[in-house]
Amino acid sequence: MVTGGGKEVHVGTEAGFDRLSTKAHLAYEVENLAFWKEKLKSHSIEILDSVPIPHYERFEFRDPFGNRVEMIKEIRDGNEDE
Repeated sequence: MVTGGGKEVHVGTEAGFDRLSTKAHLAYEVENLAFWKEKLKSHSIEILDSVPIPHYERFEFRDPFGNRVEMIKEIRDGNEDE
């Protein structure tokens, strides 16, 4: 269980499931996308490109179990980290 923003998120795993075959994933909306990208890279986590979404910057990575995880930031008034 993870808590954030006053909400609980329960995450489970299944044995023998091909995680590359699904689009299901966790997404974290962050204020500083560049910070998180560099933080993950500093721990040798491969950063993956994402399909663009209008008015958002984002990237993905795989957690140690192979699950897809997304970091996303809304672009407001030309505010971009990168």
